[in-house]
Amino acid sequence: MRFFKQAFIALVILGALNIGVVRAQSYPTRDITFIVAFAPGGVADTLARIVGKGLSERLGHTVVVENRGGAGGNIAAATVARAAPDGYTLLVTTTAVAINETLRPNKGFAASDLKPIAIVASSPESFVTGPNNPAANLAEFLKTAKGKNITFASAGVGSGSHIAAEYFFKEIAKISATHVPFQGGAPAIAATIGGQVDVMATTLGGGAAAQIAHGKLKGLGVASVKRVSVTPNVPTYAEAGYPFEASSWVGVFAPAGTSPEITAKLNAAIEEVMKDPALRQKLTAIGFDPMEGSQAQAETYFKSEVAKWGKMVKTLGLSIK
Repeated sequence: MRFFKQAFIALVILGALNIGVVRAQSYPTRDITFIVAFAPGGVADTLARIVGKGLSERLGHTVVVENRGGAGGNIAAATVARAAPDGYTLLVTTTAVAINETLRPNKGFAASDLKPIAIVASSPESFVTGPNNPAANLAEFLKTAKGKNITFASAGVGSGSHIAAEYFFKEIAKISATHVPFQGGAPAIAATIGGQVDVMATTLGGGAAAQIAHGKLKGLGVASVKRVSVTPNVPTYAEAGYPFEASSWVGVFAPAGTSPEITAKLNAAIEEVMKDPALRQKLTAIGFDPMEGSQAQAETYFKSEVAKWGKMVKTLGLSIK
């Protein structure tokens, strides 16, 4: 009797696995929705539409983009975390989802409720200043900032640029700096160009690369391993004597319970989209680094980012209820 019971259980499990494989093979059978964590026109929205268009062409079903901004990206993330794990409701978000795991402890979901499918592109954090600032690079800027209280702008409280800059000033450069948050990158850039703040913390892909190219902003430094091709004259933080690396990225996520077969299929299709030479050239030209990797690699990367940004948030003693 025990043998027959164990055999029956094994058959049930095998049947369930076969059903999962069949569903994954036929997926998708209807439209897919990308829930974007930020407003239209931003980096996450732009990449969601690019990736969504490519997926539509490869999977044979429309990818609908729906923007649900608010709460630093948590409204969209919570929506997807609670969605059916069937591959039809996906999240497109930024580094914010890794930062918020520590910064916003009462958000109603955990990072483990989401399953990374692919990290599609990243852009290094940087410091930029107005064209009239006498400093030619980060080393000169920090030298003149010693003993003063400088002001630095960002696109908002809790953004990757805010966290990375505050950590850099307080823990690495030992500079007194006051954060001046703005409601988005455009007004922060305008204030920096106009000299209302001493410096701005931003990613190159957040519009800074274009402004540097046109001479409206001066690049002081990039928090990357090496100089970036679109801004070859802007040195790294390490060149200024302060080794520090931080980037903001855009990724696609599914609810945690989504089958490995479906997430692998989505990952493979996204990889195809991101390998397009014209797309890669376009992203590189605006300060982004296209990223590749399997679903497992995306998961490993995301876990490391949660830990990395969590350490910075805890060190700074920041928390948003």
